[in-house]
Amino acid sequence: MKLADTYKALGDPVRLKMVERLSKNPAYTLGALSKGLGVTRQGARKHLVILENARIVRLVPGGRETKVLLNGASLNKASSFISELGRAWDVRLEALRAFSEQHVESQDL
Repeated sequence: MKLADTYKALGDPVRLKMVERLSKNPAYTLGALSKGLGVTRQGARKHLVILENARIVRLVPGGRETKVLLNGASLNKASSFISELGRAWDVRLEALRAFSEQHVESQDL
């Protein structure tokens, strides 16, 4: 699964809210997870299929209800990518700061 698929799946406010809820309680039923989100049961299922295809959640059928389980590994990969970008920018900003301070000091001479 491509990292871009993870970000694309998280780009919808309803799906993002579902993942937020799952981050606080890693297992919900479909009905409980979609409650108060302003989507029908069918709409919620469509959102969950997108999250499942991105491997963010796992759907586990169980009798009348489907359990939705969070897959933290996909989110960890996405978080690691963002963290690495942050570290790279920190290095660049530190180099820019050092350069500008050196340039200012050389002008003072």
